[in-house]
Amino acid sequence: MGQPLPDGALVDPFGGAGDLRERRLRAVGEGSFARDPLRVLRLARLACELGFTVEPTTAAAARKVAPRLEKVAPERVFEELKRIVCSERPVAGFELMDRLAATESVLPELTALRGVEQSRFHHLDVREHTLAVLGEAVALERDPSGALGPHAQAVDVFLRGPLANDLSRWQALRLGALLHDVAKPQTRSVTHEGRVTFMSHDRRGADVARAVLTRLRGAERLREHVALLVRHHLRLGFLVHQMPVTRTAVYEYLEACEPVAIDVTVLSVADRLATRGERSEEAIAKHLALAAQMLGEALQWAENPPQAPLRGDELARELGLAPGPEVGRILSELRRAAFANEIGSRAQAIDRARALLRASDG
Repeated sequence: MGQPLPDGALVDPFGGAGDLRERRLRAVGEGSFARDPLRVLRLARLACELGFTVEPTTAAAARKVAPRLEKVAPERVFEELKRIVCSERPVAGFELMDRLAATESVLPELTALRGVEQSRFHHLDVREHTLAVLGEAVALERDPSGALGPHAQAVDVFLRGPLANDLSRWQALRLGALLHDVAKPQTRSVTHEGRVTFMSHDRRGADVARAVLTRLRGAERLREHVALLVRHHLRLGFLVHQMPVTRTAVYEYLEACEPVAIDVTVLSVADRLATRGERSEEAIAKHLALAAQMLGEALQWAENPPQAPLRGDELARELGLAPGPEVGRILSELRRAAFANEIGSRAQAIDRARALLRASDG
């Protein structure tokens, strides 16, 4: 469209003004997608960013070219994917990618989730559950106070901080939601009693998530961050069965999840909210209560990590040890004990250290 200045009539040979009024995306040239297959993905991105629909002939032309997305430079693909993930309507964006046959070419790992049935505690297959978790993550970002408890504002400030690839931690969490169950197809099993399991899908999923982001040329920090989110997304759910949790259990959770303890706790909330199978309301209530507690602990840990009552060189001198792995091991145990309020003074730390050394020698 164009308009001669100062007061010329609108020049609109393709009916663009009508498309704008109807909030509709339309390709004006038959070879638009063939000339640059990335436009297939850009079509989905514009639709979810703008809240527009796609004109049927345009959608059909995009579907025909979608397989050629495999040949597009991964850096270009990732830029469009990031904008879909970070848009106001990312779930709609990925659903449109499916309809345009684009997902299979750029994220075949997501296509593989379709039709993978889960246990009775789930009400959706893995693909639909994944999109539901993404939707819950977006909802938490919009209104953290709704489910994240009394520390929601501090969590929000933390997650708005920058991470990598021009993404905030909130936005990287969306990638974690998208990939958290990515290894379920290859880990699905059914027991003799008919129970569906996905053993080690967290560990194997971390490797898959890293491989996906490597293929897309994501920064190393983003790859590691998302891989850790996937690796630890089940950990809080396991702790729910130990409520009320001990100080030692809190320490072990935070230490294992460092440096993504805040992020992965929020991801676990999104995951739990999207799981609406058998006894879901009771499970959600317990999970949110523990998550609120753990977020407070994780924020404190991030600001002031736990310390032993004495330094490593002091410990080595007191025990008559040379600096090395044994000193590091004992120092780690002292940090754990201090966090759990089992020791508080330097003298108590030395006594505990000597006991640990005797036990290891014994």
